[in-house]
Amino acid sequence: MTTPAPSVAPGAAPPDSYGLPLPGGFQRLTRLLNAIGTLWIVALMLLINSDVLGRELLDTPVRGVTELVSLSIVGIVFLQLADTLASGRMTRADVLLDRLKRTTPALAALLQALFHLVGALLMGVILWAAWAPLVESIRIQEYVGALGAFTAPVWPVRLIMLIGMVTTLVTFALLAWLDLRRARALRGART
Repeated sequence: MTTPAPSVAPGAAPPDSYGLPLPGGFQRLTRLLNAIGTLWIVALMLLINSDVLGRELLDTPVRGVTELVSLSIVGIVFLQLADTLASGRMTRADVLLDRLKRTTPALAALLQALFHLVGALLMGVILWAAWAPLVESIRIQEYVGALGAFTAPVWPVRLIMLIGMVTTLVTFALLAWLDLRRARALRGART
């Protein structure tokens, strides 16, 4: 399901970069990752319910549910992060931005572009810091669980985290670009 872009008068700048189509069709990727995260939640729900029913009705729990849930939560968050950002549903305090959008919209667009550039920079730092643990996890064959009972490798979730981080970094950069275009259009409309 696609969200329609906010209606904007011809020649006018959009009120915000959130919810607009990302350049290069990148929003398809963010939505795909979000959908995969949602399906993963459904799979976890089925797994947890199977475990509960197995414990209560058959006195046989499903092995590894706790480990899989703890790994999955992290993976799901990073899969859905970029789409959450692109659609403007990321937690933020925008009291100042809302006021600036009413009084000086070009400045608001520039400030929002700066916020998105800082977000991209921070996501890059997190991505850099997460690379070595992924490589080490593959090298030592890190797993969760107990040998003989249940084990699951950790590296696939670490890889999913990196994919989510890269997607979020690119989303931050594209939103900053849209904000800069909006600021230029607002400045041009004012003169």
